[in-house]
Amino acid sequence: MAMQPPIKSFGEERARERNPFSQKGFLSRTSLRLLLLNYEYPPLGGGAGNATANMARELAGLGHDVRVVTAAFRGLPRLEKADGFEVRRIPAVRRHADHCSPLEMLSFMASAGAYLPVMAGAWRPDACLAFFGIPCGPAAWLLKRLRGTPYVVSLRGGDVPGFQPYDLAGYHRLTAPLIRFLWRGAAAVVANSRGLADLAAASAGGVPIRMIPNGVDAARFAPAGELSREGPVRLVFVGRLVRQKGLDVLLEALARLPAEACFEVEIVGDGPLRAELASLAGRLGLAAKVRFSGWVSRADMPETLRRADAFVFPSRDEGMPNAVLEAMASGLAVAATRIAGNEELVEDGRTGFLVPPDDPAALSAVVARLVADRNLCWRLGRAGRDKAVGEYSWRVVAEAYAALCREAVR
Repeated sequence: MAMQPPIKSFGEERARERNPFSQKGFLSRTSLRLLLLNYEYPPLGGGAGNATANMARELAGLGHDVRVVTAAFRGLPRLEKADGFEVRRIPAVRRHADHCSPLEMLSFMASAGAYLPVMAGAWRPDACLAFFGIPCGPAAWLLKRLRGTPYVVSLRGGDVPGFQPYDLAGYHRLTAPLIRFLWRGAAAVVANSRGLADLAAASAGGVPIRMIPNGVDAARFAPAGELSREGPVRLVFVGRLVRQKGLDVLLEALARLPAEACFEVEIVGDGPLRAELASLAGRLGLAAKVRFSGWVSRADMPETLRRADAFVFPSRDEGMPNAVLEAMASGLAVAATRIAGNEELVEDGRTGFLVPPDDPAALSAVVARLVADRNLCWRLGRAGRDKAVGEYSWRVVAEAYAALCREAVR
């Protein structure tokens, strides 16, 4: 059996030194021109888009000259400046804010491949950070080929062979050779969780995989000032309404709760399964207790979480979910599946509960404990807040990526 390449853990490197590259002097005060490339950026997409926005803000706060290149979408400005960085939206075919088809990704890939070398001729970025090997990697590779700009690939899940095999197996069979080619050309390949790094290493063909986790804005996502003891226990889910997120399992779990259980559930998000899931909730007798709220703006998300007592996340596959980190920072107990990403965030019995994926009986049992004991929700939520604030910071994440880019330039 071929030996897998080593995984360089962000946590292990930080144990050596607060900043993993400071001993070698890679982080001088000289700023870099950094290009962040992602076909999704708020309000488009989910966790990867939000990660891009947070990292851009923190990199700009560190003194770097930052540009984000992303896909245009109806009504959004082509050029936007905020938080010390610039967002440029380039033409691409996209019909929905929450998801994107392979053909629509190809349209962004082609548009970025034509646009980046032209933009780089005047601005000359020092390094490119490409979120997702596909569809962003090919344009980053072309930029390197034509302008000599090194690139770092930030893996997010769907761009890793073996992730979501029930949906993406055929896609990965077609794209795996291109994915490995793009990884070989990168200055660094980074996964956002240990589990995703392990999965990437299995097909990396000798390319070392680093690990830098996601962060959370603990100032924006904070607990409510006063905790209410009135009314039903409030559960919330945030994410796309797709098979990956396991909402069918959640509804089956809720239907198993005792008749006297006093709770309500808000499902925040949208996607192709919304009508099907609403129909399932009706058939299971949950229509009065489950509310499908659709997408909530990023500005309103902190308040949405503060209204809840606990967060439910029955996903089947994840990298490192921003939604769970934001719930923890908001002081919510978390009931989640024991999968990569979740199990690195949620400490079973201390900050929430972990159950096997696709197991409605196990999920129902832990939700029943939360619904029956609001004090338990608050106790777990306080511990989760402490963990999120103490261990996950977008500033530290940005410093680590900036160090990789500086290393690539040198």
